[in-house]
Amino acid sequence: MSEDSTPPPAPLSELRERIDTLDRRLVELLNERAEVVVQVGRTKQHDGTPIYAPDRESSVLGRVLESNEGPLPDRTLEGIWRELMSGSFRLERPLRIGFLGPAGSFSHLAALRHFGSSTEFVPVPAIESVVEDVVTGRSDYGLVPYENSIGGSITETLDALAELDAPVCAETLVAIDQALMANCAPDEIKAVASKPEALAQCRKFLRTNLPTVEIIETTSTSAAVQRAAAAPRTAAIGCRLGGRIHKVKVLFDRIQDRTENITRFLVIGRQEPGPTGNDRTTVQFQTDHRPGALVDVLAEFRDAGVNLAHIDKRPSGLDNWSYTFFIDLEGHREDAAVAAAIESARAHCVSLNVRGSFPRAKRVL
Repeated sequence: MSEDSTPPPAPLSELRERIDTLDRRLVELLNERAEVVVQVGRTKQHDGTPIYAPDRESSVLGRVLESNEGPLPDRTLEGIWRELMSGSFRLERPLRIGFLGPAGSFSHLAALRHFGSSTEFVPVPAIESVVEDVVTGRSDYGLVPYENSIGGSITETLDALAELDAPVCAETLVAIDQALMANCAPDEIKAVASKPEALAQCRKFLRTNLPTVEIIETTSTSAAVQRAAAAPRTAAIGCRLGGRIHKVKVLFDRIQDRTENITRFLVIGRQEPGPTGNDRTTVQFQTDHRPGALVDVLAEFRDAGVNLAHIDKRPSGLDNWSYTFFIDLEGHREDAAVAAAIESARAHCVSLNVRGSFPRAKRVL
């Protein structure tokens, strides 16, 4: 067919009528789904099943994306379904989610993207407080930063996991785009405030553009934004969400040293998701005090064919120069190879605790 004979597009009014009809159908179907969710909530309350189930969430999202034939991208559909599941939580029982505050931190952003906006979010002053609130029952779940692709492990989180016997039930990957925010012109900035990890992620930008300013370390990026809101010549490095909440202007965006800056967050929660076939397990241990003990522990996982995805250490707090180690391995604690390797590794340890097995995060939110 020649270009001249191409049929004209449908009238805009007709297309909008079709969209309106589809929207009405979508609302009917969503509410029909919600009625089933209410029944699910009653069943869960009757038998004590947790409202939030990371393994179920993983399988639902997996099926949704497998059935997606476009043109909507997977990221869009996942966002829609996460909000849908968030609304479902509220119908069953509102969830209380703790995060490192104040409001507008990257932890707040991660909690919003993972749990959706229909849950109750509670800012707390420290990572240790997030974990403690879950352990003591003040929050249903907590979300804490665990590992950054530029700066490495978050030591505050490692210490909180060790000291509070924190249970881990899920993980999420979130893109971290650092912004420089201030309510003044760039050449008027006298100080830059942020969390140490955020400052470390933006060393090159600071060295090149603001080499003589005072650096102020804060407990969170959102606390830095609050400081910038109150001090006219102080800038903050942090999340754009914080700028919107605390009314501080973005001067420069995406200032981190590497374009792809991703933080892995752990969800702290008192439940044990079942195996999904694509899981991760976090283990904390302290080795015997003898030569080769750490090598012996790691060899047990190697010999069992279990891949280690992450390893770190922190001072044990018991004796000088003794350490607590953290490893993340691929697989679930109920997998035969993983279970056998963990039991064999115990023979070389003073203590060994599985902090949790949970579905691996597949996409960056």
